[in-house]
Amino acid sequence: MSYIPRNIEGNSVRNSFEDLAMPAALNFSHGFEDTKCWDKKYVVNEDTGEYLGIVGHKFNCASHPDFYQRTWEAMTQVLPDHELDGARVTWNSAKWGAWSSMQVILPNSKYTIETDKQSTEVAQRIICFHGIDGSCSNQVYFGAIDFFCTNGMISGQYDKIKRKNTTNFNLDKFVEELEQKNVVFAEQMGRVQRMAETSLVGKYEQVEEVLKALMPERPAEKMLNLYNEEVINRGDNVFALYSAMTNYASYADDRNGFKMRASDNDNAPLTMWNREQTVSKWVSSPAFETLLSVAA
Repeated sequence: MSYIPRNIEGNSVRNSFEDLAMPAALNFSHGFEDTKCWDKKYVVNEDTGEYLGIVGHKFNCASHPDFYQRTWEAMTQVLPDHELDGARVTWNSAKWGAWSSMQVILPNSKYTIETDKQSTEVAQRIICFHGIDGSCSNQVYFGAIDFFCTNGMISGQYDKIKRKNTTNFNLDKFVEELEQKNVVFAEQMGRVQRMAETSLVGKYEQVEEVLKALMPERPAEKMLNLYNEEVINRGDNVFALYSAMTNYASYADDRNGFKMRASDNDNAPLTMWNREQTVSKWVSSPAFETLLSVAA
């Protein structure tokens, strides 16, 4: 389930966590109950009594509100005031509230990607994930959002802070590491600019070969069609191919041919995030890097 974005205006760095309007469906306490199996326990929404999952008997984690509040407080300490001003916060949930995410887009922290046909502004974004049923560890990704087409971008493992949910998990230590980590936005955008400057004119066969190496034949054909559409606006370069891939991770309907199955609708945010991770693997792959080298 997705929720209406919340814009943080004015003196945003002084906004409390409550001002982010966390959805009520995520703002609950959870607990555990024993099962009949000695090494398993239930995860329970203590506000509604709903059973949300089964985890190992050593599993432990913070609540959604606790995790996101501390993460937000860390952001307000790490990022400059002007970057947080006007921040756009979006919440998502899946698995009946057991899985959740908070995306923070920073429109004042942006970079311009230049191709021979177009200038595109890309803003920094921070995506936090939290699960209370063992479906995901505590994760914070640093990425970007393309203002031209609102495609999201994450580019590799170096963009991620991750800690597991275990009995020994220390949320304070996690936040401490977040506070000390420099956002790798400039590094990420430097690589994207390199894509924009790498021509694929006359390299159509290489593009086809790379796509077939990364995915099955039918999806590769659909991705090639998306690439052809992106070339119209962005030019014939590696950035156009990257944009086609991020389009796949941003939309799941007839616009791009990668329609989501009806059975996935309840967990649509989780499905789309999995697509983003797939794209990250594609652009970090030897096949993609070979394309950059061949085209250079």
